[in-house]
Amino acid sequence: MANIAIIRSKHRICGVLTGTLPHLSQQNVFLGVPLVLMPEEAALLVNIGAAVLVDDPSAHRNPTIPQLEAWSAEQRESARSQIAHTETKTAKESANAGRAMSEDALRKRREREERKRAAAAAAADKIATASGSTESDPSLLLVTPAEAKEESVQTSSPADPLSASSAEPSKTSSLPYTIVIPASASSQPWYNAASCTYKTIESARAAGVWDYPATLAERARCGVFHDLWKQGYFMGGGIKFGGEYLVYPGDPLRYHSHFAASVVESPLASLRPMEIVAHGRLGTATKKAHLLCGWDDDKQEVSYLSIEWAGFG
Repeated sequence: MANIAIIRSKHRICGVLTGTLPHLSQQNVFLGVPLVLMPEEAALLVNIGAAVLVDDPSAHRNPTIPQLEAWSAEQRESARSQIAHTETKTAKESANAGRAMSEDALRKRREREERKRAAAAAAADKIATASGSTESDPSLLLVTPAEAKEESVQTSSPADPLSASSAEPSKTSSLPYTIVIPASASSQPWYNAASCTYKTIESARAAGVWDYPATLAERARCGVFHDLWKQGYFMGGGIKFGGEYLVYPGDPLRYHSHFAASVVESPLASLRPMEIVAHGRLGTATKKAHLLCGWDDDKQEVSYLSIEWAGFG
């Protein structure tokens, strides 16, 4: 999130957030990470030295046996701590509700909790025993919290209502703890991007990682985007308004766009009268001027022509 804030506030690159926020599943306005960049935005950040291109698949090395053991130990410890927290919470709830329960129900609950603890201990012993044979099969070390608790969940009797309620503490999960899925593996010890990082477009293209811009149309888009950016504008996607970009005088969260920009591959390219009329009427209807941006690939320059629909009286 810090990097997203930096490129927006310092470099005027907004991108588009595409992730669903955990507590706002029905959202339709504000989204979360990851942030998706247009190719022009990514190329601009690399060209100004604000970002690098990383060949992420190649950066993931094969982990060593000690690294896998450490990772598996962390997963087991996380599962155990969450199980212990859940059991403590359940015990407190049982103590509060104990007065309203019969002795037989309390006895069944205690037996069920003892079976859970025994099954969890057996699963941990099984994992520890399996780790001794990891030299022949390192994949045995990749133990998830779900596997560490699998036998414990299976020991609950579905015919017992109390067992069912304790095995399913929520409507969305049958596990009494949370499985954390990290968003990025860059923090793992087996991730090394030193030899897979490219600081220029040319080096990334030579390595076969990135090839944008490659055609005249792509060079025109990058050239126009960079030129408008140098003038202090913010840019966003403009497909809904008949252009390549929307051009904002400031942050789109604070300002409306002034232009809908279309990229023309040559300043001498011909335009049909119908295109001029359509751009002018659409821009006026949406309270914008339409900006025709002609890219000169030889001079590496951009020329601009704005269209507005004017009334005659």
